[in-house]
Amino acid sequence: MKSLLQRLFVHSLLAFPVFADDAPNIVFINADDLTYTDLSLYGGQAETPNFDRLAAEGMTFSHCFQTAPMCSPTRHNLYTGIYPVKTGAYPNHTFAKEGTKSIVHHLKPHGYRVALSGKRHISPESVFPFEYSGVKNNPDMSAINTLMLESKTAGTPFCLFACSNEPHTPWNLGDPSQYPPEKITLPPYILDTPETRDGYSRYLAEITYYDDQIGQILDLLEKHNLVENTIVMLSSEQGNSMPFAKWTLYDPGLRTALVARWPGKIKAASKTSAMVEYVDVVPTLLDAIGVPPVAEMDGESFLSVLSGDASKHKTHVYGIMTTKGTINAPDHYGIRSVRSHDFQLIVNFTPEVEFTNACTKSPEFLSWISEAEAGKPRAGKLVRHYQHRPAVELYATNNPWHQWKNLADSAGHTEVRANLQKKLDAWMVDQGDLGQTTEEAANEHQQKSRKKKKGKKKN
Repeated sequence: MKSLLQRLFVHSLLAFPVFADDAPNIVFINADDLTYTDLSLYGGQAETPNFDRLAAEGMTFSHCFQTAPMCSPTRHNLYTGIYPVKTGAYPNHTFAKEGTKSIVHHLKPHGYRVALSGKRHISPESVFPFEYSGVKNNPDMSAINTLMLESKTAGTPFCLFACSNEPHTPWNLGDPSQYPPEKITLPPYILDTPETRDGYSRYLAEITYYDDQIGQILDLLEKHNLVENTIVMLSSEQGNSMPFAKWTLYDPGLRTALVARWPGKIKAASKTSAMVEYVDVVPTLLDAIGVPPVAEMDGESFLSVLSGDASKHKTHVYGIMTTKGTINAPDHYGIRSVRSHDFQLIVNFTPEVEFTNACTKSPEFLSWISEAEAGKPRAGKLVRHYQHRPAVELYATNNPWHQWKNLADSAGHTEVRANLQKKLDAWMVDQGDLGQTTEEAANEHQQKSRKKKKGKKKN
């Protein structure tokens, strides 16, 4: 934890007055189901000129992680600065406990308008009292334009979360002719089948479609002369719904793109390998406007990384996957993970259960199964690894994760495994996470969520 003197020093370096009249605006732009390595900024083949544009004007993070690799827990986590189990929002299609506070509660007392335009996937509204707008689950550019105009005219700072639904399935937006299936390069952990190539082509096209939404929002900031006094953050959220990404705690599931721009405060075209998490975003934004740390938050401000005064942030990041609430998934397949810069430990609570979800019913994965049943060795290996996990997985992060050299039983890594397990156990205790018992409780949490939604419809 930084001392008060250190915090004041960082603020003096940023030369930012904390008075509301001069408070920076905040814009956080988020994708839905986008594997960060598919972005051109991270070496991918999707054409994303606006992502690249922001990176050229700000800082790119290579080690940003979220805690849960699916939509609803991720968004609850992001807006509250609290890990999923502690808020109760750890299954999918769920809700945070009453009394939980989000960024809306923390910014409004400081004169901010706090808006969310696009995909919601959060509940209840008492925890997330945003000004809402959206068009077909995507950001409403007209509403965003109005928000910026009204805020500037009134001299009121605003915080906007612009949440795209892209490139979530179905991949039916964008121009797939930009990415001919026969010419694209598939990730090394993806089986090469015609169905996979067709799906990946359409997915890449939808990433480019999402990038255009980014461009429209950045253009609106320019139109209203708000660029200089606006913090912009841009993320890719969890990975896509192809195998080994969304719904898993492997790199394509938990690791995410993050780019931040704040003219005059963040160095243009800068890069950092500091480990940060989604849970750190709200504490960082509050720190940037001079709000003291909020005790109930799990996240920690990485403002000193943004200012260039620190090159490191966290030593460990954590992951949780709960299958309850996901389509075609087993009721209680729980996964937890802890990762340092050098190793990742993954614990599967019920390795005897076959791992299934919407992905395993997709045309892409069904083509993998067909190849496996036809006796193709690589197809068989990929299908087995996706659906049948050992109780413990340990990977060295300096090797490509998809090489799947599980070091959990390696005599040379006994101490590494034990130390990471100790870290994971301590984190779970802090969160009130009882492992399989918590997984089974997710079922009740989902039922309560449904009852609440039904009650609202009646009203």
